[in-house]
Amino acid sequence: MEDRQPYLIENPNLQGGWEPVHRELVDDQLKVIGKVPEDLNGLYVRNGPSPQFQPQGKYHWFDGDGMLHAVRFERGRVEFRNRWVLTEGLLADRAAGRARLPGLKGRMPTGTLPDDALKNTSNTDVKFHNGKLLSMWYRGGSVYQVDPQTLETLGKLEPDPRLIGLQISAHSRVDERTGEFMFFAYGNKAPYMHYGVVGADGALKTLIPVQLPGPRLPHDMAITKNFSILHDFPLVNSPDALAAGRYSLDFHEHLPSRFAVIPRHGAVEDIRWFEADPRYMLHVLNAWEEVNARGETEIVMLGTPYSMPKQFDGSLDKQRLLFTIGTQGTDYELYQWRFNLATGKTREGVVDDILNTEFPTINGWYQGHRNRYSYNVLMGRMRTLEQPQFAGIAKYDLLLGSATAYHPGLGYWFSEAPFARKDNAVDEDDGYVVGFVFNTHESRSEVWVFDAKLIADGPVAKVILPQRVPNGFHATWVGADSFAA
Repeated sequence: MEDRQPYLIENPNLQGGWEPVHRELVDDQLKVIGKVPEDLNGLYVRNGPSPQFQPQGKYHWFDGDGMLHAVRFERGRVEFRNRWVLTEGLLADRAAGRARLPGLKGRMPTGTLPDDALKNTSNTDVKFHNGKLLSMWYRGGSVYQVDPQTLETLGKLEPDPRLIGLQISAHSRVDERTGEFMFFAYGNKAPYMHYGVVGADGALKTLIPVQLPGPRLPHDMAITKNFSILHDFPLVNSPDALAAGRYSLDFHEHLPSRFAVIPRHGAVEDIRWFEADPRYMLHVLNAWEEVNARGETEIVMLGTPYSMPKQFDGSLDKQRLLFTIGTQGTDYELYQWRFNLATGKTREGVVDDILNTEFPTINGWYQGHRNRYSYNVLMGRMRTLEQPQFAGIAKYDLLLGSATAYHPGLGYWFSEAPFARKDNAVDEDDGYVVGFVFNTHESRSEVWVFDAKLIADGPVAKVILPQRVPNGFHATWVGADSFAA
């Protein structure tokens, strides 16, 4: 399409690695430093914001129009392509020739809730299900289906009229072993949450309401072989702010964190709630079922919640926590919850509070099953407000309780880097970790390929891309075997 000149706005979220790109490209003549492994075959695709038109008023990193950037690997050959997700909002902006709606920092029209007034940019996550990529938005909304070969937007995921109007979250889960797609939807209107399952054939199999005490800000969910786990953390939208048409976070430290454990195809009466210490978490690492020494089944869930800052008297420093969350601060722990299905009790605790990591990924075949390894983004210290630095890659060995990390030094911004199984893999970590890196020293974007067994050795290959990939959010790996299936 036409090459549009970037607009100039004095906003750090539109400069450097955040600056939008305006060309949709296909390029298979890419320079490689090192050697791309020939047993790495499949598609790496990442979602992120790239506003096509000058934003209205203040611009937040989360506001930009969703753009998918994909790299296909085939027997040592590499192809890059990128394309906007053609949401209803973007198509309406194109028809108007401008951005029509305010972003996260803008004031909503009088009488509306953020559910109604914000544009679903579909810029947050991407999954592979039923032969298509699914592009999703963090605030919840329609899910857009995308052709994995061309990145052409095919339309919404609405095989059933019951899905129309649901605010489906970006962080849904796909079970590679069954092909099912588990999701939750949430919003500012009762019952505040729904849970559903779309089968491998694309048909809606399960949809139930999940009543919450009020509007919450859940971000992720977890699955096991037989259950799904939904989150109700005590982080809420201020009711007064919502009534005024804006966001303002509040954390109710006197309320527990709550987790709804639901059989995968369960009903409302099957929901069991487990309580835990008040915390807030964005992303789950994994969950699975495990039988303890007393023969009781426990659901084990790991994730990377915010560390809980303390005041001198040992109490929670709530203002510091809210400031960290509100400014995209990076202070995380690796944490574990264990929900005992026999007793209804929860055990919990820190697994690692030394490394500061987020955006955990695992070998997708182990989603919902006990895994040994996790590959997390190493988070750097914040140097400016609202610009967290994705500084490297850390590999956790959950069996040994150890971790290794790779950090190339200042001047590199990583993306979420999913695990890619190599051909004929045997071990859980037989494969590669693949992710975009913005190299500020050369002002260019690259794809780095790591041997998953040897993360600390650095990348075995760097693929130089024909244009920048703006800093963004979540990614997925689709193996060549999944395309064949």
